[in-house]
Amino acid sequence: MSFEPTTEWFLALAPEISLAILLIAIQVYSRMLPAGRQRQVGVMTAWGAFVILLLTLGLWLFAGIPGATAGSPIWGGMVKNDMVTLVFRVIFLFALMITALFSVDTPRLQNVEFYALLILATIGFSLMGAASDLIMLYVALETASISSYILAGFFKNEDRSTEAGMKYFIYGAFATAVLLYGLSLIYGLTGQTSYDAIGAVVQRWPTPQQALQAGDMRAFGILQNINALLLIAAVAAVVGFGFKIAAVPYHFWSPDVYEGSPTAFTAFVSTASKAAGFAVFIRIFTAGVFGVPGENNTWWVMLVAMTIITMTLGNLAAIYQRNLKRMLAYSSIAQAGYAMIGLVTMTQSGAGATMFYLLLYVFTNVAAFGVIVLVSNVSQSDQMEDFYGLNRRSPWLAMAMMIALLSLSGIPPTAGFVGKFFLFQATIEAGYWWLALWGLLNAFVALYYYLTIVKYMYLYDSDQEKIHIPVSLSAKIGLGISAIAILVLGIYVSPAYEWTLQAAGAFYTLAGG
Repeated sequence: MSFEPTTEWFLALAPEISLAILLIAIQVYSRMLPAGRQRQVGVMTAWGAFVILLLTLGLWLFAGIPGATAGSPIWGGMVKNDMVTLVFRVIFLFALMITALFSVDTPRLQNVEFYALLILATIGFSLMGAASDLIMLYVALETASISSYILAGFFKNEDRSTEAGMKYFIYGAFATAVLLYGLSLIYGLTGQTSYDAIGAVVQRWPTPQQALQAGDMRAFGILQNINALLLIAAVAAVVGFGFKIAAVPYHFWSPDVYEGSPTAFTAFVSTASKAAGFAVFIRIFTAGVFGVPGENNTWWVMLVAMTIITMTLGNLAAIYQRNLKRMLAYSSIAQAGYAMIGLVTMTQSGAGATMFYLLLYVFTNVAAFGVIVLVSNVSQSDQMEDFYGLNRRSPWLAMAMMIALLSLSGIPPTAGFVGKFFLFQATIEAGYWWLALWGLLNAFVALYYYLTIVKYMYLYDSDQEKIHIPVSLSAKIGLGISAIAILVLGIYVSPAYEWTLQAAGAFYTLAGG
């Protein structure tokens, strides 16, 4: 493929280029500020993310970039600037903006290094969502991962934070090494690194059954070996991206990392990293990299099993947690299981429902962690007891937390309800009613531990009731955006869902969905 950059090519990467400019700008701005005003760097980061978000949507609405039919690889075949890329860019930019707004209230995060790493991780996640080539995928993955490892251990004087950073690094490095082995197998089998080119090569191969019917035993043996290698490569990919989305059995890092990391970063990684993992997951599997998607593939059965176990284990483990960050870590595992329901349907409606669910999940989870940031800044802990009587201490914080928890529970009129509804609807339409039923039963289990927190906030008493919880203007804006978005996406849902559904059409060029 020829590499001839054009104006349209640069506009296609305008969000990532703008993030790189913002990365430099905040470092210059930080040098100009006195030591006591470094929190302004976080405010600038949030404003910068907001402006880039407007630029991204403006290019789509007014310049038609990406267009409805976009999807051809650019930059030497490395990336695609299609509607899928647009949806995930919006998710990442919202996550960056709201996380930055909450971070300014934590004194130890009021330095430029934290925000620079957040922006760098966002660039990596954004390129992961846009990647259409294995090489670009790996570069983007490492950019996001290395930044995330440092952010997890950012409180270097705290044992829990350094432990979280080290665990995240060790587990992440192992998962990435396994993923790289699988990608190398794909390249060795096909001689290609482009998703579409790999899918085209794999689909041209005859099946072992066809070779057997033709009486060609030598071809039958070769094709059997190729299928075995493809399955190994698929398993390796599932390990790598299963780690990113915290799906069972690659979830074991998340409770410790969520608990030990700075809470603001936990909010970011629980949403942006998960969305990036799903973006790559769907792109690779629906491109036919590991064969035509469907029930006849062993890796599809593996994904279904992971979906069921991830939902169940996440919800059951969350019930027994007394630390709020650990509880939301297991909740995040369960939420990954719900999102995987749409993935395994291998249909446009399923992929659209998954993307919509990831969009609403950003606002829901960041709102919950944002309230935890504000409460823990006063209590210096993340225990359930800190939320006793929160309604009497800060009614607005209690209301924001309740809205987030109701959305995670899937109770109307929040976005979580319609998100789960679309996921289950797509699953039933695809003929997997039993999977939708299992998801529904899990949603009922989750009600117990989500509503328990609501009970603590509104019905319990606390000896801390007279201690004021300060809420800055930045935090008010972050919570306001999140809470309003949760309610708007739950009531006026059609535009956002149709948008993600339209984007999902790009996933099925090869898959025939």
